[in-house]
Amino acid sequence: MAGHSKWANIQHRKGRQDEKRGKVWTRLTREIIVAARTGGGDITMNPRLRLAIEKAKAANMPADNIKRNVDKATGNLDGVTYEEIRYEGYGIGGAAIIVDCMTDNRVRTVAEVRHAFSKYGGNLGTEGSVAFQFKHCGQLVFAPGTSEDKVMEVALEAGAEDVLTDDDGAIEVLTAPGDYEAVKNALEAAGLKPEIAEVTMRAENTIDLAGDDAARMQKLLDVIEDLDDVQEVYHNASLSE
Repeated sequence: MAGHSKWANIQHRKGRQDEKRGKVWTRLTREIIVAARTGGGDITMNPRLRLAIEKAKAANMPADNIKRNVDKATGNLDGVTYEEIRYEGYGIGGAAIIVDCMTDNRVRTVAEVRHAFSKYGGNLGTEGSVAFQFKHCGQLVFAPGTSEDKVMEVALEAGAEDVLTDDDGAIEVLTAPGDYEAVKNALEAAGLKPEIAEVTMRAENTIDLAGDDAARMQKLLDVIEDLDDVQEVYHNASLSE
């Protein structure tokens, strides 16, 4: 089955994230704290915390920092209380955007998000205005040249919902959020290492933007992503030079 998530677009997004490593630890810290506070500090019983710690280790966060953040969340240390908020809106060409935030000041956060949308050509929408265009799922993306047959065999056996092959050869495995870890572990045990592995909001359909529209959309996304309280930004725009 053909997929619509272009390899070049995925690599572009990954590259933009890599350029912003300065913010990564801040975002991971908040995710660890919220995950531990909502699900407890035992990683064997808390898959969200397990995933957050896995991401933190991949970003080279020291173990002491990780433990301290878990302790803050579970009451062993004093810490800030973060609230999770999701905003939805429209970008250039009507592209759908979801902005997930963690904040200790809801008034400040909504003002900053609204300002970013309005200043750079977007519109902040109401709750539910674009979320229906995305699917909450586990997503594992393999580089072109990976054995499609092997990925499909292992992934479906481990409980994946679907395996998509892109026009340019990238392979995308989709799972229910609760099955993500099991499928990822099975693929890695079979020697299949994904380039991207995450639980995400995946766009069901994409909007192609090029030239000036693509540049304006990228600027809007950059400004939103750079806001202190923003954790994740999801969109359905396919950007080309």
